Amino acid sequence: MIQRTTLPKVDVMEKSRQWHFLDASNQVLGRLASKIAVLLAGKHKRDFAPQTDCGDFVVVTNIDKVKITGNKAEDKFYFRHSGYAGGAKTIPYKRQMEQDSTRVLELAVYRMLDNNKMRAKRMKRLRLFKGEQTQFKASKAAK
Repeated sequence: MIQRTTLPKVDVMEKSRQWHFLDASNQVLGRLASKIAVLLAGKHKRDFAPQTDCGDFVVVTNIDKVKITGNKAEDKFYFRHSGYAGGAKTIPYKRQMEQDSTRVLELAVYRMLDNNKMRAKRMKRLRLFKGEQTQFKASKAAK
């Protein structure tokens, strides 16, 4: 018996992309981010192949109501460096949530995806909103 591996075609995968609408209120940050990463990568699909980009679109609302567990609200920091000497900056979690809460979830999902050429394409299919109002309500009602 001859066994053959079938790979999904790129045009078929792009036409079969679905939209997933998630509400982030009262959900734990890490669990929500891992669920989003699976949907963006397409690992929930039967036709998943790691070398093809077969993920779906994800729209997340109410990001300012996301929860974290333990003492992370006081202990968690976001680090960035400008590349120059003395250019290191750390921002506490609370201040980052006040300034831009979408950045918190965006970084969590970004760091959960594989570090390869497809990560940027997958992140473009992620839409994050602080409140209830989105421009995607019409497509949500159509589904």
